[in-house]
Amino acid sequence: MRGKFIAIEGIDGCGKTTQIEEIYKWLPISGLMGEYSKLIKTREPGGSLLGGKLRSLILDNNKTNQPSPLAELLLYSADRAEHISKIISPSLKNNDWVISDRFAASTLAYQGYGRNINLEVIKNLESIVCQGLSPDLTIFLEISPKESILRRKNFEPDRIESEGIEFLKKVNEGFKLIAKEKKWKVISANKDIKAISDEIKETLLTTFS
Repeated sequence: MRGKFIAIEGIDGCGKTTQIEEIYKWLPISGLMGEYSKLIKTREPGGSLLGGKLRSLILDNNKTNQPSPLAELLLYSADRAEHISKIISPSLKNNDWVISDRFAASTLAYQGYGRNINLEVIKNLESIVCQGLSPDLTIFLEISPKESILRRKNFEPDRIESEGIEFLKKVNEGFKLIAKEKKWKVISANKDIKAISDEIKETLLTTFS
């Protein structure tokens, strides 16, 4: 038996963290998981012990310590390789379920469409890192870049969040293209929290029942 892998994607401020908390409380009592299965809640970057250290490097807002776009891509890839090896794959093999705040598509959206790194280079790197592993279900919480910035106006931004609206527009368009290509479940994140949560739960029931 193998567990299920769910990824939640979207630009900053779309409500991923809030919805993952809702799913985390609901899934174990939903009847979808096996009797002895556990639910693992994780994130990228930073899902593993090493990943936590890489996260601090990747998101550090110190202007004098910013990685180049290529170095940034490789740091994200190193984080994902460790995440898969230490957290995701062992959990799935144990018939546990994994829900991750971001996965490989975020790198394609942010470093590919956002940073303009060659998409084929990123996809080739992804194939090495992921070794065929992909989410059983990806949910894209969609909001506009303008709404993203509005929602985050009272929070101290990390380095990626500080890039501004033009960068965010490119990332968001990238996410839309990826979502269409990969046939993700797209949910408008402009609704209230409960309405979004209900739609996610219905999607999970439809997908895994």
